[in-house]
Amino acid sequence: MISIQRLALEDARILLAGARTKAEEIGVPMCIAIVDESGNLIAFERMEGGKVTSITIATDKAYTAAAAKKATHEYGAASQPGSPAYGINSAIGGRLMVVGGGLPVVVDGAVVGGIGVSSGTPAQDLQVAQAGVDHFLANL
Repeated sequence: MISIQRLALEDARILLAGARTKAEEIGVPMCIAIVDESGNLIAFERMEGGKVTSITIATDKAYTAAAAKKATHEYGAASQPGSPAYGINSAIGGRLMVVGGGLPVVVDGAVVGGIGVSSGTPAQDLQVAQAGVDHFLANL
């Protein structure tokens, strides 16, 4: 038997709040997804004006970050032609995201969940995701 640490709903709300605050600060309405350590959705927010297409993208960014235990932008460089992970973005039924905006949430060295953000540029998405993680860690 093993014990698993994972985000609780209240943790997800803290992540959402931190991300939402940053999105409002930069003036870009976002779709924000929070998943547990296995990539299962815990909470989601589509801010007023968040893109409809970003619903799935944010969720898949969070899924990738938690389940693969790696930031989505790290897959970006590794998935280019000639790179070791070329074509990985088509894995898992196309759910594996290689664009910035997905981060694992790590507590005491363990991935306990993930956050995925979409509707801005990859840099904006990453900035908002990082703000969510930073807000969460500051409230532990």
